[in-house]
Amino acid sequence: MTDRIGAFVPGTDIRLDGAAGGPLSGLTFAAKDLFDVAGHPTGGGNPDWPTGRPVPDRHAWAVQRLLDGGASLIGKTITDEVSLGILGESAFDGTPVNVNAPGRVPGGSSSGSAAAVAAGLCDTALGTDTGGSVRVPASFCGLYGIRPTHGRLPVEGMMPQAPTSDTTGWFARDAATFARVSSHLLGEAIPSDLPTKLLVTTDTFAFAEDAVAAVLTPLVDRLATLIGAREDVLLAPQGLSVWARAQRTIQPREAHETFKPWLDTNPRMAFGVARGLIQGAAVTDMELGWANQMRREARARLKFLLPPGAILCLPTTPFPAPPTGLSISQQTPLREQITCLCAFGGLAGRPQVSIPGATVQGLPVGLSIVGGPGTDASLIAVAQALESLS
Repeated sequence: MTDRIGAFVPGTDIRLDGAAGGPLSGLTFAAKDLFDVAGHPTGGGNPDWPTGRPVPDRHAWAVQRLLDGGASLIGKTITDEVSLGILGESAFDGTPVNVNAPGRVPGGSSSGSAAAVAAGLCDTALGTDTGGSVRVPASFCGLYGIRPTHGRLPVEGMMPQAPTSDTTGWFARDAATFARVSSHLLGEAIPSDLPTKLLVTTDTFAFAEDAVAAVLTPLVDRLATLIGAREDVLLAPQGLSVWARAQRTIQPREAHETFKPWLDTNPRMAFGVARGLIQGAAVTDMELGWANQMRREARARLKFLLPPGAILCLPTTPFPAPPTGLSISQQTPLREQITCLCAFGGLAGRPQVSIPGATVQGLPVGLSIVGGPGTDASLIAVAQALESLS
């Protein structure tokens, strides 16, 4: 395989064939360099992370699951440094090319996985999602992507960041492949029955750029036709920025606790990553207590909005992929805006699928659907049915 877009970890050469005759036979996949692959160091996007750590002697659960299903692993993909990024630019490994938005970021931290799938280098790819790291690149690269119900899938062999928000996720270019891979990873068939009520979260569409809301409207209309009943609601009565602040309190605090032993070794890291970890170290117990209380409110809100049979929709990101090479000061407000639409994923732990199908001046943007805990397969059924209407 020729990596013409810089999606794969430099210097790695991995090819593992999947089990013969499995349900995923004939498919290829890549794994974000946060997943263990036996015999290969887990790099984590930082040259000092593997130092002093044993080379894994077994595959991460998600890698093994795909191999057992018959899919073949073709390599490990670039990640934002220790998964602390949302735009997909790495100070050490570079920025994978987003073939569907040339000159634009692929989104992170699962940047290489999304870029590889978008470019057709593999059929599917594993990513991780803590604060949006599958959902955002899915939107920016025009892919299907999923953040499963938190805690549903094992994370053994997956490098942690903020454990109360960390999930495994994956990408695909088309709904059929997405459903095939999802069914195997989730361990259940994709149902034929669809939800019966659609909630359109008006505060999220108002928060997104006008052009994004406009191009997503036809998708929402098709979704409403598919589901039947439609209702406009507020997602976050307290304010999307309040939910974002809660996630930006919990996630950095947990990330600092995760990486503190490593930080004591004084590793090399980009300024933006170091800044985030320093901010996490400064979070007080009182601030964390407030954020956890807001998490309870967010979960209660989603529980109220989403009884059995209901799903909600929102823009996955407030804008299409920004240009590459922006300064840190230019990136900061963009990251904060993205968090306003992605924070509830970590706060509430509900499954979310980002669906492609809309562009702003040729740049992809995704529409997300969210359901109750454990309704992951139902959301994938909706994504499949929606593609058939296009």
